[in-house]
Amino acid sequence: MVCINYELRALKRDEVHSELRISIMTIFLYSIAAGVILIYLPFLVVAYARLLVGYDISAPRAIFDQLPPYAQRATWAHQNSFEVFMIFAAAALMAYVTGVNSSVGVVAAIAFVVARLLYSIFYILNIPLLRSLMFAIGTLSSTTLIILSIIQAKG
Repeated sequence: MVCINYELRALKRDEVHSELRISIMTIFLYSIAAGVILIYLPFLVVAYARLLVGYDISAPRAIFDQLPPYAQRATWAHQNSFEVFMIFAAAALMAYVTGVNSSVGVVAAIAFVVARLLYSIFYILNIPLLRSLMFAIGTLSSTTLIILSIIQAKG
């Protein structure tokens, strides 16, 4: 009887560990999806400002100089999000494909998403020091995922 209980507990523990492993791996995919959404969040601020200024559909870029400073900064945050996303998406996919299964990788993926959200907020609010800190955290997160993936691939 004791032996059966021990085996059942071990089986349940293995099932939980397996489920945990799957959710760790999917965090990389979810973080990529969140990164896509974060590209367009600053653009919502730009769209709002365009409506206030008077959007000209025939010349959408010509309005930039007429936008208030916060909307110009939101445009720059939007553009930077495209640039940074390419590196992060590659890093997260590397982690997923190589099977990085560590808490450090999960923290890096989540840190990237949080840092990029705060980056856009601090950019729009014109807080350069915190914006730069969030940029650095996002870059460090992507770099961490790349390094973990290379280590994992080497075996």
